[in-house]
Amino acid sequence: MTIQNFPEINVLNTRFHKLTVQDLINYIVQVGKIDKKTIIGHVNVRGMNFACQLPWYRNFMNNADLVFCDGIGVILGARILGYEIESIHRMTCPDYIESLALACEQQNVSLFLLAGEPGVTDKAIKKMQGIAPNLSIEGHHGYFDKTGSENEAVIQKINQFKPDVLYIGFGMPLQEQWILDNFNKIETRVFLPLGACLDFYTDSVYRGPRWLTDNGLEWLTRLITEPTRLWERYVVGNPLFLYRVFKQRINEGIIANQSEKL
Repeated sequence: MTIQNFPEINVLNTRFHKLTVQDLINYIVQVGKIDKKTIIGHVNVRGMNFACQLPWYRNFMNNADLVFCDGIGVILGARILGYEIESIHRMTCPDYIESLALACEQQNVSLFLLAGEPGVTDKAIKKMQGIAPNLSIEGHHGYFDKTGSENEAVIQKINQFKPDVLYIGFGMPLQEQWILDNFNKIETRVFLPLGACLDFYTDSVYRGPRWLTDNGLEWLTRLITEPTRLWERYVVGNPLFLYRVFKQRINEGIIANQSEKL
């Protein structure tokens, strides 16, 4: 089986791939059939800021088999740095998770959901089975101790099912750290960290009106609805990311000018 290679984009020394949502779904299903462990990552502004602060997190992204973009801010940052990239190269999980479920059903690829508060995965499974009744799917909530006996019990449940694709939704950077800590213990083919996708998919958390989410502004709704918890992520994090991008652009311009003089 030939797996498509996608162009790489590098922002703040962290790379991701230029692809569409259909490319992503096709890739997940393809690697879900291969007897090899694959890690798929995703970047948004928060992830980029983590990559600047946490070397291990940057290494995770730069060593993942595929990294897709799920933040309009990262698209903007890439454009500022001179890349040709459009909004179609940004994808948000709640918008395509049912298409992924259908593709998994059609290709006989099994799926395990590990995310959310107790009850959220059950709601998500029921909703997915409504549109993909023959999908092989199981799940467990994400509110468990990530070390010790409780963690081992969850891994045992996963391994009994042996999913082709394991969706992990603990939020950044916990989900990526959990993958690194447990990579060798887990019997799955694809590690797919997707953050709070199931919370939005099941309407457990309000995303905002469609005209906002379609234009990459759902962060504004989240900030308004949860200002105490999220103000630093957005009010501080978004300008910090743009500052870092402009700094990189200026530094690259200086280096280019120096090279021309030599």
